[in-house]
Amino acid sequence: MKKSLIAAAGFAFIALSGQAMADADLGKKIYDRAFGRGCGACHDISSNPQLRELIKSGALDREKFGTVLKEGKNGMPKATGQIMSLGPVKKAGVTEEQAIDAVYEYLSK
Repeated sequence: MKKSLIAAAGFAFIALSGQAMADADLGKKIYDRAFGRGCGACHDISSNPQLRELIKSGALDREKFGTVLKEGKNGMPKATGQIMSLGPVKKAGVTEEQAIDAVYEYLSK
């Protein structure tokens, strides 16, 4: 019984680790493909918000990030509709929140 529980816990850990990797992979695909040219077309330019730096420094938390993707801000259009229309997102069958989480996770690394 004890060995079965340990084995089950090990499999669960491996499955969850794989899911985290899958989320980061999906986040990269979203970042590279959104709006046809990818988020980096704007956000990797020094005059625009540098998402990785903002997230890593703690200046842009997950809640704020999600709000901007949903509502837009200044020159940033609403992005969730575009994100949810991407092939990899449809194929993954994730919710809007899970897609946002995936991008946030990718940018956090």
